[in-house]
Amino acid sequence: MDHSTHHTDATHTPIDHEGHGHAAHHGAHPGASWSTAAKATLHCLTGCAIGEILGMVIGTALLWGNVPTMVLAITLAFLFGYSFTLFAVLRAGLDLKSAIKVALAADTVSIAVMELVDNAIIALTPGAMDAHLSDGLFWSALLGGFGVAFLITTPVNKWMIGRGKGHAVVHAHH
Repeated sequence: MDHSTHHTDATHTPIDHEGHGHAAHHGAHPGASWSTAAKATLHCLTGCAIGEILGMVIGTALLWGNVPTMVLAITLAFLFGYSFTLFAVLRAGLDLKSAIKVALAADTVSIAVMELVDNAIIALTPGAMDAHLSDGLFWSALLGGFGVAFLITTPVNKWMIGRGKGHAVVHAHH
């Protein structure tokens, strides 16, 4: 029997996992593909980018200092990053407590690596921390940081998914 398309969610509703393979849902995750890792990273990056850009825009527009602006941006990056996964697994039928656990397990390392890399690039780019919203430097440092963060976080996610961690936890619930 091909188990890859006969899973159930928390409500015992059948879930179609066409193409995901049996191993991706039962702890044996040999060699997670680069494509899977890139998709997981892009999903995470989307939430992080929305939160971080919103935080940077708010802090910069309100003329906050660098530290409060970065704290707000990082906080919102985690909030939006987690929320993307949280809403997806809630739609799949998990209760709120279980959905929060899945989101935390799936995204914490990915978001942390992404934020560390992205914010380090912004902090180390001369003039970026003092740039205004209308400055190209503001946007190029921010978007360039996201690009580098994606490149560094994708292998981290590949490694984690290959061991049944990170975004692999989500695949059992959608």
